[in-house]
Amino acid sequence: MYYVYILKSLKDHKYYIGSSSDVKKRLDFHNSGFQRSTRNRVPFVLVFQEEFPDICQALKREKQIKAFKGGEAFKKLINGV
Repeated sequence: MYYVYILKSLKDHKYYIGSSSDVKKRLDFHNSGFQRSTRNRVPFVLVFQEEFPDICQALKREKQIKAFKGGEAFKKLINGV
């Protein structure tokens, strides 16, 4: 299974959208500071995840979420509406 996830930085309150087969491991990786693009924004908390049967569907959904990041659709998604 693959997952699309949204992390929220507790430092700057911005979001990071990604996909992985192991969300817990990815969250730990982000919070460890090894991810160059997010190291200055740690710590992160998981605010959303969706499950998909294969990586292609997960990447398609990740791209879709990134396209409406910050808009009304994104706010509804992270608020569970």
